[in-house]
This record gives sequence, C-alpha cells and structure tokens, in this order.
Amino acid sequence: MTTVSLSKAGHETSNQADTELHAAKVADSPPDRQAPAQPGHPAEDPRPTDEPRLLHRKTLDDRAAVWGSMFGALAFVWIVYEHVLQWSGTLGFLVCVWVCFIGLYTAVSLLSHPLPIVKDRIASGVVTSAALLVGFALATTIVSTFWKGWPALHHVNFYVHDMAGVSPGTDPLTKGGVYHAIIGTAIEVAIAVLISLPLGLGTAIFLSEVGGPGTKLVRTVVEAMTALPDILAGLFVYVLLIILLGWERSGLAAAIALSITMTPIIARSAEVVLRVVPSGLREASVALGASRWQTVRRVVLPTARAGLATSLILGIARVAGETAPLLIVSGATTFTNHNPLHQPMNSLPFLVYAGARSGQPLYIARSYGTASLLLFLVLILFITTRLLARNKGSKS
Repeated sequence: MTTVSLSKAGHETSNQADTELHAAKVADSPPDRQAPAQPGHPAEDPRPTDEPRLLHRKTLDDRAAVWGSMFGALAFVWIVYEHVLQWSGTLGFLVCVWVCFIGLYTAVSLLSHPLPIVKDRIASGVVTSAALLVGFALATTIVSTFWKGWPALHHVNFYVHDMAGVSPGTDPLTKGGVYHAIIGTAIEVAIAVLISLPLGLGTAIFLSEVGGPGTKLVRTVVEAMTALPDILAGLFVYVLLIILLGWERSGLAAAIALSITMTPIIARSAEVVLRVVPSGLREASVALGASRWQTVRRVVLPTARAGLATSLILGIARVAGETAPLLIVSGATTFTNHNPLHQPMNSLPFLVYAGARSGQPLYIARSYGTASLLLFLVLILFITTRLLARNKGSKS
C-alpha cells in the first residue's frame, strides 16, 4: 500500500510539472503561435489595435494642413501684395494666393509625411484647385447673367408678349417680351434636329458597325466639320439657297445652317458611344440568328440609348446659342412668325446679340433676361432628355 501511494504521488507531481512547463512555453511563444483557448476561457483578439486608415478618408491633420495653408497664404499675400509692394488687381492677387498656397501646403506636408505622400498631396491640390476655378467661373457667369436679367425676368409679359409696336430701348420692361424669339428658336432647333439626328446617327452606325473602304474618308470629313466655324455654315446656306436658288430669309434657312453645325457633333459623339457597347452583345445576337441590322436595332441602339441622348443634347446645346449663322440667313422681326418657310424669324441668340450691342440700358436688361431664359431652357431640356433616356427598370 505504501509503495502504491508513493507511486501515485510521484505521478501527480510529474503531471503538475509538465503542465507548468507547457504554460510557460505558451506564455513565451508569439501571439500567432499560442494554443487555442480552452472551453470556458475567452480568446484574446490577435488583431492590432491600430487599423489601417482608408485612403479616401480625411483626417484632422489633412484638413488642418489644407485650411492652415489656405489662410496662411491669404494673409501673407494680402500683406505683401497690398501693403508692401502696393500692387492692385484681383486676378494677380488670386494667382499669388494660389502659388503661395501650393508652396505652404508642400512645406507643411514635408514636415510629417514622406515624399510620395507629399507628391500625392501636391497633385491633389493642383487638380482640386483647377476644378474649383472652373466651377467658380461657371457659377459667376450664371449668377451674373441671372442677376442682370432679373429686372426683365420677373415680369409676366416678358414670356407671353412679343416686341410688335414696342421700342426695346425706350419703353419700360412692363411692355413687350420675347415670345416671338422663343417660338423662333423652338422651330429652328426642332427642324435642325429632324435633319441632323438621322444623318448623324446613320453616319455613326456606318463608322462603328458597318465600315468599309470609305470609313477613313467619312471619319476625316466628320472630324473636320466638327471644327468648322459656324459662320461658314451660314455663308454656305446664304450663297446656295438665298442667292443662287432665290430663297427668302426664313426659319428654314436658319435651321439648315444649324443642322450643318449639329450633324458632325452628333455623328462623332454617337460613334464613340456605340463603340463602348460590349462586343459580346453583338456576338450573342448574331449567334442567336439575328442579322446585322436586327443586332443594331434591337441590341446596340437600346444599350447605348442614354449615350445617344447625350450626343443629341450636345448637338442641341451647341446650336441653341449660335448667333453667327442666324445673322446671315434668318433675319430679325418684332412679331411672332410661326411659319418657317416665309418671312424672317427671330430667335433668342439673335435677340441677345442685338440687345448687348445696342448700348441702351433697357435693351441690355432685356438681352440679359433673354440669355437667362436661354440658359434655363437648355437646362430643362437636358434634364428632360436624361429622364426620357433612362433605361427601363433603372432606379438611379
């Protein structure tokens, strides 16, 4: 009995020593090699406490560097530019502020970041400031136009009356309006779209889907016509239709001149849109037995519908504000003309041009009001076309 008790005691002592040795090894081992937690004991989280920061997320240091450099550049340039050197001019002041901002931003970034991050910050600052400059120029142009045109815009007669029997330079803004110019612009642009859309879309389909020996020649002509001065289109229509064929100055002649400008824009942009359509869709349609025309009509065109609508918008936006062709072939009237085949037809761009060069304050106010209305109509057209071109079932 004594021998058995001693044997059991020695075995228990040996097991206890092995357990202690194993615990010491586990404690000294690195975290990734530790034994899994036993049941009833919570496992320790091996992940580091400092998680990596997302690149698109701005920290307090990023914001402080930008705003601190901006205010520092503004204060420094204001002191040196206005008081030390005694220079003047808003444009020069803004350019000096921008240069000083880039320099301060670079210096601040070098204090706490490596060179690759500093280069990234400089590039980001330059690109962002360029985008803000373009946005600021666009915003100031729109706001200034609406601000100067507001004296005429808030009168109801400005939209529902024409200028028949009204002197635009002497009569108050409560008399007369631009209804005749609105109708003229709508008719001329509509006819130009009816002419240009089939021609431009057909040219784009030929260049992207059909091809052939004349593809390079057609593409070269389209690209050359894209940069064609608008006044040349007006001169071409004037010489061919008005002088040689004896047409009178009318809305149809103006619409033909506008269509010459619109067609290459629609063709070039629509070709780019059609080329973006995946070739796998065409191959699948052909594999199912569809002809080339069926593939274009039922697969390619519906897929590129939103992009084709954008091409049409680009063309309309280009010709809606054109003035040079209208000066030559459309003529000017003070009454409303609904017939594009006879009599001159006024338009919004022509009215803006005539009012801006008149030198009379009331006429200039009408001109700015007309320009504001033209901007608003183009914006409404853009939104409406995008909504109509949205794919079926799209919720975005």
